[in-house]
Amino acid sequence: MVQQPKLDYSVIWVNRMADIPQSAWDDLAQPLKTPFLEWDWLNNIETSGSATAKTGWLPNHLTVWRDRQLIAAAPMYVKGHSYGEFVFDQQWADLSYRLGISYYPKLLGMTPFTPAVGYRFLMAPGEDEDELTQIMVSAIDHFCDRNHLSGCHFLFVDPDWRPVIERNGFKGWLHHSYIWQNQGFSSFEDYLKVFNANQRR
Repeated sequence: MVQQPKLDYSVIWVNRMADIPQSAWDDLAQPLKTPFLEWDWLNNIETSGSATAKTGWLPNHLTVWRDRQLIAAAPMYVKGHSYGEFVFDQQWADLSYRLGISYYPKLLGMTPFTPAVGYRFLMAPGEDEDELTQIMVSAIDHFCDRNHLSGCHFLFVDPDWRPVIERNGFKGWLHHSYIWQNQGFSSFEDYLKVFNANQRR
């Protein structure tokens, strides 16, 4: 009988940021360019009551551990609607309904209420990104199947991470959005000065 090699990691789904050690999470998140994946930001969204089951954002964060060390993580939410995502997929939901397919609930990877590019799986330096991504995608597939979710969506992903997740079976879709970029304004009043009186009304 051939024995399978013993896995040196464990996958754990966590329902609250408060149940994940802040320092362990931030060791993965803080090297990134965005603050919106850091423990404080995500925990505050939950503890404020903004991202809860009651508001339709049920936290289910994916974590991967080796022994007692967090080596990978992803903030994830089970959604029963598309509100607060800043991506309007109601047409997909409507088409699914017409075809008799449930679109909700779905699993979503993004920072709630934050239309800022930069979402990605968090990984410890030196870990094999492809291997951990495969482990996490497999865990997501099992989670969706076990909980009868229609699928998993990632929004506002880091452009550098997009090819990684696409290699693992996810497909990107094109949508339009408008993103304001600061052209050197030091304050909102400074910004308003570029408009004439009629434009400022």
